[in-house]
Amino acid sequence: MTTYQQVIRAIFEHVDYSRTRQVPYNASTYNLDRMRALNARLGFPHRAYPSLHIAGSKGKGSTAAMTTAILQAAGYRTGLYTSPHLHSFRERIRIDGRLIPHERLVELWEILRPHVDAFDHTTTFEIITTLAFMHFADPPVDWAVLEVGLGGRLDATNIIEPRACAITTLTHEHTDLLGHTLSLIAFEKAGIIKPGVPVVVGPQVQEAMQVIEDVAEETGARLWRVGNPEEETDIPHPRYDWTWRIREATMSGSRIDIVGPDWSLSDLYIPLAGYHQAANATVAVALLASLQPDEIHISPDAIREGMANTYWPGRLEILSRLPFIVADSAHTRQSAERIRQSLALYPHRRLILLFGASADKDIRGMLEVLGVEAHEIIVTRSFHPRAADPHTLADLARDVVPGVPVHITEDALPALELAETLTRAGDMVLVTGSIFVVAAVRESLCRLQPDAFPAEDWVHHAEPIDGVFTPMLATPTHTGTR
Repeated sequence: MTTYQQVIRAIFEHVDYSRTRQVPYNASTYNLDRMRALNARLGFPHRAYPSLHIAGSKGKGSTAAMTTAILQAAGYRTGLYTSPHLHSFRERIRIDGRLIPHERLVELWEILRPHVDAFDHTTTFEIITTLAFMHFADPPVDWAVLEVGLGGRLDATNIIEPRACAITTLTHEHTDLLGHTLSLIAFEKAGIIKPGVPVVVGPQVQEAMQVIEDVAEETGARLWRVGNPEEETDIPHPRYDWTWRIREATMSGSRIDIVGPDWSLSDLYIPLAGYHQAANATVAVALLASLQPDEIHISPDAIREGMANTYWPGRLEILSRLPFIVADSAHTRQSAERIRQSLALYPHRRLILLFGASADKDIRGMLEVLGVEAHEIIVTRSFHPRAADPHTLADLARDVVPGVPVHITEDALPALELAETLTRAGDMVLVTGSIFVVAAVRESLCRLQPDAFPAEDWVHHAEPIDGVFTPMLATPTHTGTR
């Protein structure tokens, strides 16, 4: 009998571009024809339900989580597909917040495997995406929210025919694949825009917005712009269809007002910290509002309830109060700048930066932004194959912020223990650099202090399968972290 662990290993034995960048980014390697043919053999499961499609550089996961939470609050059975995962592969495919069951994944893989074997070079992401399509189709969900994995134009999710789509704020990310300018990146992201399908666009600089506007005009897609006139922008005389105002921002979340065509929502609570989450929340509301009234009914009460119940860990998340530990899955210079802007929400005396990143990221850029805020820096290595060597990180940190003490650890558990010894009353530990480092630190903290997380937290589903997904944690040397 096939086991869940065997299924996971089989899936990741296929071509996995997320674990290597030694491939060209083009229609030969990222082949939608293969994805379409694979799903044709299965009867096009993604056509069994209406879907929403979300691309972007920053905030697409948060936006997808908020959109899903609102749909659930409105009474719709809702599927959510995101990547990568924090602790368990099963997080990627959820219905009404529930991780796909182990036995369900085995069942779907047994159906899918012979069809996968019929093609050469089927990728891991194509397989996972198809499994999500299948899970949501039997029985069909009322709505599915699908997050783009990479880019948009050539992403495996882009065979869907969504009822609406969204593009969150774009930054320089995956430049080795998507291009080194925001125009090129915007072109790839705008590849999800379909003829006649409304598209909601989060705040953009003019270079990116112009490309998206051009694609929307060419395809005949209705464009809804989200922005805040009070924020700095290089768009001359900006015109926004949807805007927001932050009433209150704290380390626990924000209260905001959202205004759009025929909509005015006051004092919405977002349980995700950071000023940037107001933009993500507005994109989520605008995305649902862009749908036709005969397709869906979303009341203001459902928006209010869903927004307040959004669960999306690892984003400016308080992991511990004593010592004070905050974690964020930032992996670009721009996302590091968002963290720096939000540091004022977390009163602290000294900042201890616990940092680890993938080798292909703008490590210097992130350190230039956050390193100057740090009083001590701990560098470590995540469990991901592309993780940068801690000694390389240390050399970069010493070059960027000379005079700031830099400590080297080989993995998250000793890094967390060291952070505890360095932390004094009033200090703050900031864990960032990649989602994989955040995952490793969350799991290490759970190992040190099992009651640090509620029973429903994904950390309790962590999968130390051959070190592929999460690290095999060593026995802690002490249990002082709280």
